[in-house]
Amino acid sequence: MSKNLKLNMSRRIRRTPYTNRVEEHGVSDFTVVNHMLLPKRFKNSVEEDYWHLSKDVQIWDVSCQRQIQVSGPDAATLIQKLTPRSIKNMQIGKCFYIPMLNDDAGMINDPVLLKLDDDMFWISIADSDILLWAKGYALGLNLDVNIEEPDVYPLAIQGPKSEELLISIFGQEIKKIKFFNFRVLDFEGTKQIIARSGYSKQDGFEIYFKTHEKYFDNVEMGEKLWDTIWEAGKKYNISPGCPNLIDRIEGGLMSYGNDFTNENNPLECNLEKYCNGHVSHDFIGKQALTKIYNEGVKQKIRGIIFDGDRCSGIGQPLKVLSKDDKIIGQITSGIYSPKIKKNIGLSMILKDYWKIGEKIFVRNLDGTKRNGTITTLPFPD
Repeated sequence: MSKNLKLNMSRRIRRTPYTNRVEEHGVSDFTVVNHMLLPKRFKNSVEEDYWHLSKDVQIWDVSCQRQIQVSGPDAATLIQKLTPRSIKNMQIGKCFYIPMLNDDAGMINDPVLLKLDDDMFWISIADSDILLWAKGYALGLNLDVNIEEPDVYPLAIQGPKSEELLISIFGQEIKKIKFFNFRVLDFEGTKQIIARSGYSKQDGFEIYFKTHEKYFDNVEMGEKLWDTIWEAGKKYNISPGCPNLIDRIEGGLMSYGNDFTNENNPLECNLEKYCNGHVSHDFIGKQALTKIYNEGVKQKIRGIIFDGDRCSGIGQPLKVLSKDDKIIGQITSGIYSPKIKKNIGLSMILKDYWKIGEKIFVRNLDGTKRNGTITTLPFPD
């Protein structure tokens, strides 16, 4: 694809409260997720960004993680209908990773669920349209709920120095936030949710920045939040960043729409612990998932370590072959890992070949082959 191609902007592709700052800091590439801009690269290479993320702290505009707010007397009933993971014992202030399925048990999203109150939840979605899906089921079941997309724009602070940085701004309460929990803290007289979470294997936080009526323009307040973090972060060698492909693959973090789609069920995605085959509650896709659970799956996502020249990323999937040249999968995300000192990738692999240590081939787009090995996820250090 030509490097001169540009993304034509329109109201269908939304800027974020941080886009001005992202541009000022030298963003060079965007992609579009949930109809919003997501920065993909700044001045540094992916590898330089990877090493910085593993040692210091970065600020990411992840406003594309849209929130679907479900509130009302039947909010918990609808949420439970949408996922096989039980929320029965979910407490206020918790975050749950929840698979969401269609009636064939295909994955339609893998969001993070936040419980704000007994009758209010946020579904922090990956790249698919869940708003209308939730509304449709609520109408069909005649549930007493209100479903909307609030003005919430997540800002991720990722890296080993993220805790120190946020303590310098929000105080010692930051230390009390456990992984996949959140607290409500004050910023400029507004209440903001801060969760210990993020799309990386590093320690980090996500600020679910919500606009406030005292600010006429959410860009003004968003830039104030960015600037406050940036100024405090200079002490910690802060850098603008974005989800890092090397870090993501090493951590075994899947990308919806790329590493799996609605043609894949959660058992293929190694999500068995969220999809117990004997749960009592009803949910969309339960009958289909129960059948799959009883019969077993034909493929599972695995890590692959492979030889050859450094892979800088994969624009088109690379076929994975058995030793007798049978196609057994395809690498959907791949790149060179400077820590492992090999190329690494993610691929759905057929059952007879998914054993850890299995020797395979990876076929390049030009037909040449590289030697490879099936491995665990996350990748071994």
